[in-house]
Amino acid sequence: MRVLKFGGTSVGSPESMRGVANILKNEAESLVVLSAISGTTNRLAEIAEYFRSNQEHLALKEIDVLEGEYKIFIDELIQDAVILKDLTAILDARFIDLKRAFVKLQPAELERSILAQGELMSTSIFHRYLKSIGVENHLLNALDVLRLKSDLEPDSEFLKSALSQEVNAKPGLKIIQGYICRNAFGEIDNLKRGGSDYSASLFGAALSAEEIQIWTDIDGMHNNDPRYVTGTKSIERLSFNEAAELAYFGAKILHPSSVHPAHVANIPVILKNTQRPEAKGTRIDMMGSGTGIKAIAAKDGITAIKVKSGRMLLAYGFLKKIFEVFDWYKTSIDMITTSEVAVSLTIDQNDQIEHIRADLEKIGSVEIDENQSIICLVGDELQELPGLAVNAFSALKEVNIRMISFGGSKHNISVLVDSKDKVKALQALHENLFQS
Repeated sequence: MRVLKFGGTSVGSPESMRGVANILKNEAESLVVLSAISGTTNRLAEIAEYFRSNQEHLALKEIDVLEGEYKIFIDELIQDAVILKDLTAILDARFIDLKRAFVKLQPAELERSILAQGELMSTSIFHRYLKSIGVENHLLNALDVLRLKSDLEPDSEFLKSALSQEVNAKPGLKIIQGYICRNAFGEIDNLKRGGSDYSASLFGAALSAEEIQIWTDIDGMHNNDPRYVTGTKSIERLSFNEAAELAYFGAKILHPSSVHPAHVANIPVILKNTQRPEAKGTRIDMMGSGTGIKAIAAKDGITAIKVKSGRMLLAYGFLKKIFEVFDWYKTSIDMITTSEVAVSLTIDQNDQIEHIRADLEKIGSVEIDENQSIICLVGDELQELPGLAVNAFSALKEVNIRMISFGGSKHNISVLVDSKDKVKALQALHENLFQS
């Protein structure tokens, strides 16, 4: 049993969907996890916002436009007239439900229910397309097997039992939605943006899968961000720890949460390219491929906060009071450094920044710098490599470094720079560490 997840761009056009079907021709017993067709989730979020802001006419107009696009999509994809008629009726019902969502649902449920329609429609389309070309398959419903507990963590025991029962009852190729689930109250919910990767990893762990494949539109994880840096290369093999660091610090190919379930279950994760299925991609497993820097990643949208005490830093309770502020506002900290009388730290969410500032000013003077980026060098056993820090920092001699984090993890060195210097920093590090 293998679990294969395909993202929105992989099913984003009739041609792409046919390509996915071709990849699956030898996957008789696999579980296939699909995202919504690319662009759909953003469109649905816009519709939900129109409903929430009492602009029902705009919501209904956007639903009509989206429905027309989906009908063009399936008309081009499916040649079998009987199956096409059946699928058209199913999509008609989905769009009628969307139009009635404002009347039927409470505001708290509205957006979650609307957003779920993307995955429900993409899997319905793909399931029937496979049938139209003679590929037997079964359509499962993630809402029946994946639920969250009251602490918002997945209910792993329920998932293992429910999914195993569904899979064992339906031999052959199986199609299921990523991203969507139910919450502890039985309401439709989701695993947040990028959650299809997480779903695939949870499903793989629940089934003790042979491996989990994540299919996107790039040849695996690259050693730098190819959007900004030329000459990047795909990495053949990473450890779970390295992959987790890269995902958290900005590598867009993999959702940060998706590594953990596979890591715990010791199931390899393979990152593959739907446009070049023959390419090796990147294998993520327990061992990785030895020590040394494997890749560089950048995380944007960072805010740096410095709190300076009028008294000595090590005065009893000073750090505790600072951390309690962030705990109260449920805001996580990425980096932290200390000096004799000050603490500098970074956060990646600003929705509570003014409340945080007000509370921190009761502790000491506060400086806040927005529009920062964390540049992260990732590898195994980095603390044990002589001269590594010298090589890294010499590459950044033309870049103003705001903070440095080294030693908190064996797997990364992080520096904070102004976002306007991010590309310069990525290019300089790439040339010094990978090309010189």
